[in-house]
Amino acid sequence: MKEFIKNWGIFFLLVAIFIALRVFVIAPVSVNGHSMDPTLADGQKLMTYQLSTIDRFDIVTTKEPDDLDKLAVKRVIGLPNDHVQMEDDVLTVNGEEVDESYLAPYKQEFAEDKMQNEYTYNPAFQEIAGNADNFTNDFTYEVPEGEYFVLGDNRLISKDSRTFGFVDGSMIEGEVAFRYWPLSEISIINN
Repeated sequence: MKEFIKNWGIFFLLVAIFIALRVFVIAPVSVNGHSMDPTLADGQKLMTYQLSTIDRFDIVTTKEPDDLDKLAVKRVIGLPNDHVQMEDDVLTVNGEEVDESYLAPYKQEFAEDKMQNEYTYNPAFQEIAGNADNFTNDFTYEVPEGEYFVLGDNRLISKDSRTFGFVDGSMIEGEVAFRYWPLSEISIINN
């Protein structure tokens, strides 16, 4: 009888630890849409870490300010009190040019054919890209205290802070840490 109680006690302890981790530390999310291409693709499954400090270029999950029921996966570009500017596809933060090497594949495709081969699945995206002068439209923002400026990596079609505004820190639910689906693309997400 003691052995039975001991085994069930260990089982319930493990279940409690798993539930606590799931509720307070990690959460599964799905990528919905193409706004984070080529970094993250539509339908991929991710794990987020909810206790991390948010740094520039972290990929995070956040509630969309204009629709709190939607969870978006975006990259943090501007931190609280930053001056963020994009001009001729060059990002500057607080007056210093910032390298966005993670965009190199898409910037190359844009330079070659304005993404026409990439966007064959959606003629509307082809039209947007065909009419664009740059991969990322020019902008200038001052990020308020306690808020963040987020962008999708697929800048031509992403709904992000340029559309829905700054994201309050309390709306960021976690940092993307791991891709677990599809199995052929399991990887740690390095920002």
